[in-house]
Amino acid sequence: MVKRLIACAVCVVLALTAVSCTKKADEPTEPKVLLGFSQLGSESAWRIGNTKDIEEQADRYGVSLMLENANQKQENQIDAIRRFIAYKVDVIAFSPIVEEGWDNVLLEAKSAGIPVILVDRDISTQKVDLTTCLIGADFYKEGVMAAEYLIRKADALGLEQVNIVEITGTENSTPMRQRQAGFYDTIASDGRMNILESIDGDFLKSRGAECMRYLLKTYSDTIDVVFSHNDEMTLGALPEIEKAGFVPGKDMIIISIDGGQEAIDVLKEGRINCVVECTPKLGKALMETVFSLKAGESVDAVIHPEEQVFSDEQDLTTLAPRGY
Repeated sequence: MVKRLIACAVCVVLALTAVSCTKKADEPTEPKVLLGFSQLGSESAWRIGNTKDIEEQADRYGVSLMLENANQKQENQIDAIRRFIAYKVDVIAFSPIVEEGWDNVLLEAKSAGIPVILVDRDISTQKVDLTTCLIGADFYKEGVMAAEYLIRKADALGLEQVNIVEITGTENSTPMRQRQAGFYDTIASDGRMNILESIDGDFLKSRGAECMRYLLKTYSDTIDVVFSHNDEMTLGALPEIEKAGFVPGKDMIIISIDGGQEAIDVLKEGRINCVVECTPKLGKALMETVFSLKAGESVDAVIHPEEQVFSDEQDLTTLAPRGY
């Protein structure tokens, strides 16, 4: 009899435990923040690293992420933003491929009460309050740092004239415009500096190679400096320089921007002279800003990461892996 009572008691306890567990499982959980993010493409190691970082940080912060890749087409980004609006996400973020042409879709987001964050690149608009903030590099400063290195290098080599060819990023994109402006403004007062030609490489490795072939055919051994707006184009240009019989890093000063692992490895080999960092790791700042906006808090209009310059002026043997 006692054994039977004990068995019954155990059954009751187990049943109550099961009910308790079931109740907890059915209890509503704290809803995640829903972020719609339109990435402009996957054209480079930088862009792939940026996407990966945003995905990892969204997971770390418990943000539900709707991510769409526009494959370098503005119309795809506009369509993605409209889908985010229809889905009623909490926050929209995107990396605009160009600066113009966003007013209509962003007015739609504003009408829907959905805040918009710009990531990596800015837009050009006459409208007010279409976006809440920009999270990304100071591209103008990157151009300045590239030019400052070149001036120091020209001084060290005792150069009396410096002929420069420039391979820019996508025409009318924020990094293209601001990197060029920072570079040009900084060399403007140095009479040795001469821009032979500026050509659009669209941030693509294949275009970097095409541009370099054209520049070598046009200017040949009069080129002293190649200033390239990103590592992919630089890495495309280097084999073309070598095929033409020149030694990059010696016969021509090579300056790049991004700081990806492959470019840093080539810098260590001496085939690139300077790489200005442009970190793709913007995910943490993005997630923190998303939560602030969700909570109705104000945020800074511009959020810049800390960046640095890597060059043949430094000992790079202890530089940690870049992660992209």
